[in-house]
Amino acid sequence: MKIEQIYTGCLAQGAYYITSKGEAAIIDPLRETGSYIERLEKDGVVLKYIFETHFHADFVSGHIDLSAKTKAPIVLGPTAKPGFSAIIAEDNQVFKIGDIQIKVLHTPGHTLESSSYLLIDENGEEKALFSGDTLFLGDVGRPDLAQKAANMTKEDLAGLLYESLYKKILPLNDEIIVYPAHGAGSACGKNMQKETTDTLGNQKKTNYALNQKDKESFIIAVTDGLLPPPAYFGMNVAMNKGGYDNFDEVLSKGLHALSPDEFEELAEASGAILLDVRNNSEFAKGFIPQSVNIGLDGDFAPWVGALIVDVNQPVLLITDEGAEEEAVTRLGRVGFDHVLGYLKGGFQAWENEERESDTVHRISAEQFEKEIEYKKDIVIIDVRKESEYDAEHVNQADNKPLAYINEWIGNLDPSKHFYLHCAGGYRSMAAASILQARGYRKFSEIEGGFQAIAKTAVSKSDFLCQSKI
Repeated sequence: MKIEQIYTGCLAQGAYYITSKGEAAIIDPLRETGSYIERLEKDGVVLKYIFETHFHADFVSGHIDLSAKTKAPIVLGPTAKPGFSAIIAEDNQVFKIGDIQIKVLHTPGHTLESSSYLLIDENGEEKALFSGDTLFLGDVGRPDLAQKAANMTKEDLAGLLYESLYKKILPLNDEIIVYPAHGAGSACGKNMQKETTDTLGNQKKTNYALNQKDKESFIIAVTDGLLPPPAYFGMNVAMNKGGYDNFDEVLSKGLHALSPDEFEELAEASGAILLDVRNNSEFAKGFIPQSVNIGLDGDFAPWVGALIVDVNQPVLLITDEGAEEEAVTRLGRVGFDHVLGYLKGGFQAWENEERESDTVHRISAEQFEKEIEYKKDIVIIDVRKESEYDAEHVNQADNKPLAYINEWIGNLDPSKHFYLHCAGGYRSMAAASILQARGYRKFSEIEGGFQAIAKTAVSKSDFLCQSKI
């Protein structure tokens, strides 16, 4: 028997590849299926089942394409109503893969169809729990994503989650290894640990949600402090539940090379978003006007989903040469299937033809410190998360998280200068590109973000405000 966790850091997502005696199972596969097919061929095994823990909200799973290519059936938990052929398992139903068994535990709460999969080895011992979004390390799945579809409140779903965890998972052996669907950084939870596997026994000791005195306290604990989910989540659920375009076709369409003339013509005709995925430092020096910068070198796909929102929005790409396929692939992981092509030769090809370009007014942290010493009524916008801001921030800075830019951008006075920063430059450049695309020009973005600011202000205790918590 072999269990392999295939972890994708930018999505904080874990897929699982399990083999035993010539047969295999894959749990929660990513959208692109090539690596799974290669593993199956290399190991000389037949894919027997594709297990889905639930209809995912934060990424588009590869279950449909993988089933079409391998003929392996898709298995979903009780109450699931997919728009494609699948085995709808019963609670406690057992599936055999080689010498091992996988037992379905219906664990609703995160969603109604959510199920965990208990692996029983060739000796009949319970060895591993693939817990999906029911149980994370340090946390549990948020119970507010499916409430509208289920016609239930988040408190109702949290109550179901309590029953699932306390009656079905907590009684299992402490030695069982927990393999969750997500880790730290995912928006599907609020308090996840950085580790990606753990024993159930340790989670019983350290996970706050598994240490509540009663159901009422559990409901309060897991629903407290939930931030609004990204707007694209519902669209990903619909794709995972109802079906989607073949990813090979999506990739082929997206890898359409365009000359500067073709790129410009298609941009005007299609109304596509110009998505520049280069490093923020390169983007600041020059870019095609109206481009939005979300760099491949960060949490690219989740930020695309949070900022662009509509998965049906046409996209035209500006990338470093050779990064086109990675960009299209990572967009497809979160359902952005309408990439119309990319600028052949990248921004350099645009510059070579001396076409119109734009820049962001970026200043150093040292320059920022000098300027605000001599100015009155300054406006400083910190686009980090609220928790980052609460820990430490620049005096006089207003916290306006990037994730909610569409809500706060209209409150800015375009005639008044302001300063803009995040932690290191990734998020503030994304914000700067959106601001400029919407006509805001009177601002200075700070290179290196708060990390650089904190270094320049190390001897000035009155420059930074630290949390007293």
